[in-house]
Amino acid sequence: MFLPSFELIGKTAIVTGAGRGIGRAIAIGLAEAGADVALLGRTEESLKETAGILAEVGRKSLIIPADVTKREQVHNAIKQVKAEWGKIDILVNNAGMNIRSKALEVTDEEWQTIMDTNLKSAFMMSQEAGRMMKDQVGGGKIINIASVAGQVALRTGVVYAATKAALMQMTKVLAMEWGQYGINVNAIGPWYFKTPLTEKLLADEAYVNDILSVTPLKRIGELPELVGPVVFLSSDAGNYMTGQTLFVDGGMTIHGF
Repeated sequence: MFLPSFELIGKTAIVTGAGRGIGRAIAIGLAEAGADVALLGRTEESLKETAGILAEVGRKSLIIPADVTKREQVHNAIKQVKAEWGKIDILVNNAGMNIRSKALEVTDEEWQTIMDTNLKSAFMMSQEAGRMMKDQVGGGKIINIASVAGQVALRTGVVYAATKAALMQMTKVLAMEWGQYGINVNAIGPWYFKTPLTEKLLADEAYVNDILSVTPLKRIGELPELVGPVVFLSSDAGNYMTGQTLFVDGGMTIHGF
């Protein structure tokens, strides 16, 4: 048999920032592929909405309101998943945010907030889940949601870019250290996708034209096009990939002049 399975039946997953946008789409996609999903986020009501969609596709979910920048809450979330399902096969570190400040205007508070949300949270989640994956049969899969901003320079996003570049490098180091335990660690690097967070930006025709001018496919991404690569990396089809950042960007990072 030369076509490995993309199915996730019998797998358990955790998705951070699962209440809306990319995180919600990923949680739904993992469920549609067969996984049961623990939903982490700060807003319980949003997580309940995601859980309702997972129930419609016949999968179980765990709603865990948590601030993933806090070690104790991260630890307790992993402990709760272990108590419920006994294992963690997949972790998707999606929680993230941005404050669009020019470099000369970035405050210390902005720096720390973005660093904690985008980078520290992903490390703590990976570390806590990694301890569990290390000792379970089959290891596990960790997918970090990075960004094209970690690869190319974009305006008004110096702290965000620093976190995403660091996340991509962290992905490599964790993959190197944890490969011996059967843990695959990869990252996804999105460009612009249609989500509630980008709705206002994408309503600006001039802004969209700027985006499309450096996007060879000449369109904004649709969320299923981002979910597919995450399911791939979570499944047996991605078993021999680790330490990689897969850019899902319509070709933006290969654009030249």
